[in-house]
Amino acid sequence: MQSSEPSGDAARSPLSDRDERILVFERSWWQHAGAKEEAIRDEFGFSSTRYYQVLGGLIDSPGALAFDPMLVKRLQRVRDARAAARSLRSLGLGSHRD
Repeated sequence: MQSSEPSGDAARSPLSDRDERILVFERSWWQHAGAKEEAIRDEFGFSSTRYYQVLGGLIDSPGALAFDPMLVKRLQRVRDARAAARSLRSLGLGSHRD
């Protein structure tokens, strides 16, 4: 069985076990948001709000970037795109639904 963790320097990252588990968990794809929220509660004992707060801080850490650069960069892009969309909506520049 192959390990799902990166090898080399990333395998010696300064991340806690919990932080590594969160990044490995984020590699999974979910068809339904409810399924992911339930898995978050089961796996980590967090509300989904708390999980995303922890994840948001984690993806800004150098250790997370060293552990899984492609995943962390993707998560940062998604976060930044969502923040930009929220900013546009708050300025009244986003798409309107009538």
